[in-house]
Amino acid sequence: MTIDQPTLIPDSEASRLRWLLAFASLLLAAGLYAPMLTISQLLIVNNTFSVLSGTIELWRNGQILLFLLIFGFSILLPVMKIILLFLLLGKRLPPSGRTRRYLHLMHDYGRWSMLDVLVVAILVVAVKLGAIASVTIHAGLYLFGGAVLSIMYVTYRVVRLTA
Repeated sequence: MTIDQPTLIPDSEASRLRWLLAFASLLLAAGLYAPMLTISQLLIVNNTFSVLSGTIELWRNGQILLFLLIFGFSILLPVMKIILLFLLLGKRLPPSGRTRRYLHLMHDYGRWSMLDVLVVAILVVAVKLGAIASVTIHAGLYLFGGAVLSIMYVTYRVVRLTA
């Protein structure tokens, strides 16, 4: 075997990573649906948002660019990443050059896809509303963050094991 030829992921490691990826998928689903934050204005008006409800609200309000950014980076890319990782972990053949290229792109640019965009969005909301409203964080944020970190770890391990 040459150094440039990709290696197989050992069965025990692939199985462990599939379980972790399944858990990350559940965390992601829960994190997308669970309330993430509540914005309270003047002690009377409370608006609670999840990632999905906030994304839908952006669409309804005509904020198409923000909708596309949040939907693409926080919903679509994570789901595509999970699907590709499950496919890679389920195969018993070394990944092709094309698949490895996608995997490396996912690993290199995937860090920007979920967590950073979400954190920036929450910071913008918190800073903009500081004097007018209060923002309360809920479990959805932690579920979503756990999913992001788990998916990043699985991607990192798959990239390392197939290098």
